[in-house]
Order: sequence, then structure tokens, then C-alpha cells
Amino acid sequence: MKVAVVGTGYVGLVTGTCLAETGNHVICVDIDANKVEKMRNGQVPIYEPGLELLFERNIAQGRLSFTTDLKSAIDQCDYVFLALPTPPGEDGSADLSYILGVADELGKIITDYKVIIDKSTVPVGTAEKVIAAIAKNAQCDFDVVSNPEFLREGFAVDDFMKPDRVVIGLSSERAKKHMDDLYRPFVRQGNPIIYMDEKSAELTKYAANSFLATKITFMNEIANICEKVGADVDQVRMGMGSDTRIGKRFLFPGIGYGGSCFPKDVQALVKSSKDIDYNFQILNAVMEVNQTQKTKLFPRLNSYFNNNLKGKKIAIWGLAFKPNTDDIREAPALYNIDLLIEAEAEITAFDPEAMDNVKALYGDKIKFANNQNEAIENCDALLICTEWQVFRTPDFERLSAGISTKAIFDGRNLYDTIEMKEKGFNYFSIGR
Repeated sequence: MKVAVVGTGYVGLVTGTCLAETGNHVICVDIDANKVEKMRNGQVPIYEPGLELLFERNIAQGRLSFTTDLKSAIDQCDYVFLALPTPPGEDGSADLSYILGVADELGKIITDYKVIIDKSTVPVGTAEKVIAAIAKNAQCDFDVVSNPEFLREGFAVDDFMKPDRVVIGLSSERAKKHMDDLYRPFVRQGNPIIYMDEKSAELTKYAANSFLATKITFMNEIANICEKVGADVDQVRMGMGSDTRIGKRFLFPGIGYGGSCFPKDVQALVKSSKDIDYNFQILNAVMEVNQTQKTKLFPRLNSYFNNNLKGKKIAIWGLAFKPNTDDIREAPALYNIDLLIEAEAEITAFDPEAMDNVKALYGDKIKFANNQNEAIENCDALLICTEWQVFRTPDFERLSAGISTKAIFDGRNLYDTIEMKEKGFNYFSIGR
């Protein structure tokens, strides 16, 4: 099958590469000529485990190509994925200008039947708007399908190749046959393709991400209570997670969620609810709690140094919003960096993948280390913001020698509290 993927961001590039891996011929379209040229030369513009191998293989075998020419790509393809950004506006609403702009162009371009697939996360009713935008100029039949993505950064290739489920919203039997053909290789083990109407599919993505954000936030609230009453959130988590109605996942407390999906999708669902005169009270609370949680450790850090961080050397481990990605969007580390800069602390940071992205934001306002051990040399305290595996079993002797006060502020609960006390550290974590 011949597939065009419009947009080569995180979702578009993973989608295009994985579709090529099952034998389809995929053309990825982007307006950034420099980015397209780099991809043609085999450079992957994002960090995602497992993606580079598939990317290089499918380029080499002629199944994956890149262009800035939308018309040329569309003329060659039967399927057109729209994997375009939907950034939040100031009021939290999703900006559909990129999607509707391309939809308008598609109406002028298509000359035979196409299946147009919304892969971006979009509010309820977007499929209707895309249909209207295309129909203004289209002289042939087409169908618009809502096919939300459920890719976890750090696991996106596995999530696409072996999905728990594929959600597809449509109202056309012709489009259903096409989507069955396209996704059949990915569900051979029996995981379902769930068909529904377009509005339900659009809402499913927001509902799923908002529920997970709520689950994380609930555990952070429980952790905060644990600190007040002297309980241990890890023991509470295990007691809760063993209940099959609740499950073990997304129960780890920390310094809040970030990334490109949860914050944006929760905001968008709240805004969509307001637009229909519904007050989504739970999600309003989720946003409020999460914003506070991101900098929960800063007051402790500040208090530890008698509310005077000027000139203090603070090491930071972890800059990405989660491990196994270079994505720093809404990362808790950034909020803490801002507060530390305001307090005139000296910051040295390390992250296995995200440092270039942070350098682009802060320049020489903070220093960057070549590795985690270099980051803690001659520092006064360590702040851990991301739970990379490489941080889980550090050289504790080196930590003790490098941190003058032996103070570690762990936003991801990586270490055992009793063990850290026995090693002589002043250890602060979440809910313990």
C-alpha cells in the first residue's frame, strides 16, 4: 500500500517508519526543507529507542522517503495521515490551523479516492471540520477517519508495532475496508481494532490521557498526605496496586507529569468541556495539583540552605520529562531550573539525551556535564528530576565525595530511604 504521512514530528515519523516496516511504501511530507534533507541522509531528528534501526533499514530498502512536495506525495498515495501539531492556545484549546490548512490544500490536490486519517490528537468535531475543509474544493470522493495515537515516548516503536488496541472512528464501509487492510499486520495476535464513530474516537484519546494524568496526580496527593501523617507511599502504592481493579501502573509518585501529551490533552478536554457549558471539576484539580507538584522539592531545597541559594552549586540529574526521550516539553526539571536561576544558584545538569534541547533554551545560564559523575563534582546538593535507569545504581561513594552537604533531593524516589540514611546521606524524596 502507498501511504503519505504529512508531518514528521514525533507521531508522524514513528507512524511512517513503522508502516514502512510492514512493507508499505511511505512518503513523509514536511515543510522544513533542511529537516527533510537530513532525513534523506539518514539522520533521525528525534531520539526514540529502536526507531533509528527501522528508519535506516526502510530508507535503504526504498520503502521510506521524504519530500517537501505535498502534491507529489498525495498523487502517489491512497492513504494520507495527518500527523500535524495541535499546540495549546492560551485558553487551553487545541490549535487546528495546521490540520485545517493542509485539509484545505488536499481538497485542491486530490483527483481520486483517498482515505484521509487524522492521527493528531484533536478535539471532538475535528473530523467534521476536516471534511468541510477538503470538500470546499474536492472534485472526487474521499473519506476522513479519526485514528488517535497511543504511543508512549520511549516505547513508541513497540506500541505501534504491537498495539494494545487500534481505535478508528469512521462512518464509511469503504474506509473501513481500507483501514482493515492497513492495520491487519499489526494485530495478528488478536488485539482488537475498535471501530466507532469519529466523535467517540476523538474523545477516546483525550479521555485515556486525562485518566492517566488523574491517576498520577491522585498518587501525588496520597504521597503528600503520607508526608503529613508519617506513612510510606511506597507501601501504600503496593497495597493499592495489588487490587486488580486499580492495577500497578501509573501509581508512582513524583514531581508531576510533563511531556507533549498529558498537559496539552488535559487542558484541551477542560476547554472543550467549557465550550459546551460543562465544568470538568476533576481535571481542573488535576491541573492545579500537577503544577504545584512540579516544584514540590524546591521549598525543601531552599529551606535546607536557610532560604539562601545564592552561589550554591546545585547538580541536576535528568532534564527530559521522562526517561528514554529527549522531549523536554513541560518537563518538571525546567520549572526547577527557573526557580534556581531566580535564586542565583549555580546549576550543573546532566541528561543522557535532552541536554541539547535544554541548551537551546538556557544557553550559558547553566552548565552541562558530560556524565552524571561530572555533574556532582564539588556541588552542594543534588536534585533528581528524571528516572533514567543510569541513575538507579550510582557510585554512592562518589556521590558522597562530590556533594559537600550529602544532600539529595529525589523527585522520582529512586533509592531506599533506610539505605540512604545508613550511607550518611541527607535524603529527601516524595511521600516517604
